Amino acid sequence: MSERQRRIVWRIAALLLDYPTRQTLDLLEDMAAAAGSVPAPAGPALVSFVDSARRTSPMELAAHYVETFDLRRRSCLHLSYYAYGDTRKRGMALLRFKHAYKAAGVALGDHELPDHLAVVLEFAAGVDPTSGRRLLLEYRPVVELLRLSLVDSGSAYAHVLGAVCATLPELGTADRRRIAELAAQGPPEEEVGLEPFAMDPLTMEPTAQAEMGGRR
Repeated sequence: MSERQRRIVWRIAALLLDYPTRQTLDLLEDMAAAAGSVPAPAGPALVSFVDSARRTSPMELAAHYVETFDLRRRSCLHLSYYAYGDTRKRGMALLRFKHAYKAAGVALGDHELPDHLAVVLEFAAGVDPTSGRRLLLEYRPVVELLRLSLVDSGSAYAHVLGAVCATLPELGTADRRRIAELAAQGPPEEEVGLEPFAMDPLTMEPTAQAEMGGRR
């Protein structure tokens, strides 16, 4: 797969892993055409999801998105959440994402968490492919675990994650060990009594409760 084809996959996946607005749905035909230029398995996987989305009503697709990514901890799209949960350590991880974007001249919105997979993919596709790929590789076990979670739940979004994984190197022994650890432990939670000292993940200022919303 060429660098251009990888960036096509990342761009399409970024659109599909964001909340399915009417604007995004209007682009499904164009996305299918672009994915058709990408070799297997990534290209056909994206086309498969697009075909599924076309057969689904906008309301049903939106409900499935919310149920899949917002209501299930095991399929959360915030990459650092798998490793750090809602703990103060996650604030530092989010800050590293934000620094990477800032170095490339990207400023996120006030309510947009930098570790959302759609944000990372968009960054890798169009702004800084080198830094974006580095972030994806750093969280390679998390991306694979998310794919497995979607496969287990029978979600069509597993095709999108499968396409993303196809653009990354094969899993190594250390990656597989980390996947097993994350799957067994689940996202950690902050110890009781630390809530008043939680940090805002974007500003690193004290806040009553760490933000853990969707990208929207």
